[in-house]
Amino acid sequence: MRQRRRDTAPEVAIRRAVHARGLRYRVDATLPGTRRRADLLFTRAKVAVFVDGCFWHGCPEHGTQPKRNASWWAEKIAMNIRRDRDTDSRLAAADWKVVRVWSHEPVDQAVERIVRTVVSRIRTGTPDAPDKE
Repeated sequence: MRQRRRDTAPEVAIRRAVHARGLRYRVDATLPGTRRRADLLFTRAKVAVFVDGCFWHGCPEHGTQPKRNASWWAEKIAMNIRRDRDTDSRLAAADWKVVRVWSHEPVDQAVERIVRTVVSRIRTGTPDAPDKE
């Protein structure tokens, strides 16, 4: 069975709730100047949202380590985490705001952070400190 790259249940739930709040976005869009993709992209506000799965992105709360091929999986997950941090750095350098949401995070809390970030950046037109959540 293949893991979905887009349209996962947590991602779709967040998209629906953000849309219901009146915000419009691009889905699974390539980030400017990279070959990487964001789950939701608010181009006017320069906000990129990533809905990270606990297993694939090494969630400290819910991430697990397979017993079979343990070293291969450990390196694979570590590589994903390094790529995530590199993406965050590249976007910050290009004046983008990154919002990372864990797939286990309650939708209403995640949506509130996303909406607050997008609205803030549209109103002020200035970047703020990176989101650490």
